[in-house]
Amino acid sequence: IHYFYCPSFREQPIFSTRAHVFQIDPNTKKNWVPTSKHAVTVSYFYDSTRNVYRIISLDGSKAIINSTITPNMTFTKTSQKFGQWADSRANTVYGLGFSSEHHLSKFAEKFQEFKEAARLAKEKSQEKMELTSTPSQESAGGDIQSPLTPESINGTDDERATPEVTQNSEPRAEPTQNALPFTHSSTISKHWEAELATLKGNNAKLTAALLESTANVKQWKQQLAAYQEEAERLHKRVSRGNCPES
Repeated sequence: IHYFYCPSFREQPIFSTRAHVFQIDPNTKKNWVPTSKHAVTVSYFYDSTRNVYRIISLDGSKAIINSTITPNMTFTKTSQKFGQWADSRANTVYGLGFSSEHHLSKFAEKFQEFKEAARLAKEKSQEKMELTSTPSQESAGGDIQSPLTPESINGTDDERATPEVTQNSEPRAEPTQNALPFTHSSTISKHWEAELATLKGNNAKLTAALLESTANVKQWKQQLAAYQEEAERLHKRVSRGNCPES
């Protein structure tokens, strides 16, 4: 199915060549079906407003190629004069037959160049959306499997419109969130005060037990000394032959 196409003012051709255009047979997925009876102009277009690169070819007023270049696309040379690439958005595979290997190489070179530019543009757009907290939007370079429509060619009004940036703020939640650290800190302080009081109590008990133990040691030493003195007296009496009275 072909649609009439009129390039918009925001798109400018940046490279053009001529080639025979083919599309893969949707039934067999193997055979090529020619979409032009003769060589036609195939051009790379750049949309400065949406920062998008597209490959466009017209047969008269009909768009036989309308393919947005995305970072995951690959252009493959299948022979010295033929190359192809898959476009999941258009749900097809395009093939181009060139008059010389030089024209094929030049087209492939430009494909790689604009593919890299599309990748950088996508990364920059994502970074900008993250910084400004703008709701994510899928650009025309997204791999959406859908047939060509006039809206997808020229862009819809929704795509041209700039979305309003909504700043999500919740001022009511701020006092509660700010109060949480102070409440948590107060709880921790009380916990450590209780721990310190417990440690002081345990320290006092240990000191008392140590003093008591020291006193017992002194008492045991005194009793031991008394036993030793008594044992010496008994030993002296036995050595003198004085047996203790029974």
